[in-house]
Amino acid sequence: MQVYEVGGAVRDRLLGRPVQDRDWVVVGAAPGELLEAGYTPVGRDFPVFLHPVTREEYALARTERKTGRGYHGFAFHAGPDVTLEQDLARRDLTINAMALAPDGHLIDPWGGARDLQARVLRHVGDAFMEDPVRILRLARFAARFDDFTVAPETLALARRMVAAGEVDALVPERVWQELSRGLLQLRPSLMFEVLRTCGALQRLLPELDRLWEMPSSAGHNAGARVMAVLDTAASRDLPLPVRFACLTHGLGPERGPGMLRDLCQRLRVPGECRELAEVVAAEHGPVHHSGGLDAVAVLRLLERCDAFRKPQRFEQALQACECIALSPDDAPYPPRERLLRALALAQAVDTAAVATQAHAQRLQGPQIAERIQLARVDAVRAGLPG
Repeated sequence: MQVYEVGGAVRDRLLGRPVQDRDWVVVGAAPGELLEAGYTPVGRDFPVFLHPVTREEYALARTERKTGRGYHGFAFHAGPDVTLEQDLARRDLTINAMALAPDGHLIDPWGGARDLQARVLRHVGDAFMEDPVRILRLARFAARFDDFTVAPETLALARRMVAAGEVDALVPERVWQELSRGLLQLRPSLMFEVLRTCGALQRLLPELDRLWEMPSSAGHNAGARVMAVLDTAASRDLPLPVRFACLTHGLGPERGPGMLRDLCQRLRVPGECRELAEVVAAEHGPVHHSGGLDAVAVLRLLERCDAFRKPQRFEQALQACECIALSPDDAPYPPRERLLRALALAQAVDTAAVATQAHAQRLQGPQIAERIQLARVDAVRAGLPG
């Protein structure tokens, strides 16, 4: 039995980057040997085990054979007869198809180290075509390694996969998993550049793809502007919900009813991301121009954003709006400070005291709510400059 460190840990070590997770391949062993050694089985489709001490993943060397369309259309074979080279051959990119022996010797049958030096993302072989998730991974790696380029032959292969309908067989959960990871990379716009170039964006996110056919308010391409907004959010290290809201802010009601809702339903986007995106898509324009609103209109804007019940989400909405304005990091964004000040003033109103006074005047229900609203308007008007 021989054990090799493989994949991303080897790649990142060669790049001089921090190694987050380590994966291992076991060659020349059967599942029973690992079970006897105390490893815990976790793989459903093929033998993967957790180390009894480190809890790192150890997978038996395996080969795979295409049996149908999509991500699940594979048959796997794992056993003592599978070589390390055969296991590496099934991997997606050459930079992910390297292994380290226990003595530190690099096993690199597909030229991964060469492509690391050349800063190229290149597929290992034609087996790349058998798994459509690899298109998403390729795009995600382009966003992560922003100084790398995609090999022309790899893009050509991705185009053939899209034309063959492989992307259409992807399950929504896997699409969202890869997209969300890509959104959190250094330059997420590069992920969408790759997806557009190979035609996958039109199949997976047609709502976004159409933005490249539309002018923005500044007269530029709307898709390119959205990418600039998204990279601004990434440069500020903002969380995933804010980045997704930046990505989809152009899918508001003015682009067509239900466009954002349909996208979120189709990809089964988590509620935290979906809800913030809906607020930002609908309200980023009013937020930008809120400096000219009076106290009544400001309060209505806060209520539409559900700022009283979800102040943290409102703060994230303002972060997204600031990115949409493409405001430089060191420049003030007046709407943010003004609206947060208005929210604090309205929250400071003693609603219980207002309600008690209204009760004493024999007011009920909507009349009490109106009194509270008036008290908040007065507080905002008195404390908000301008």
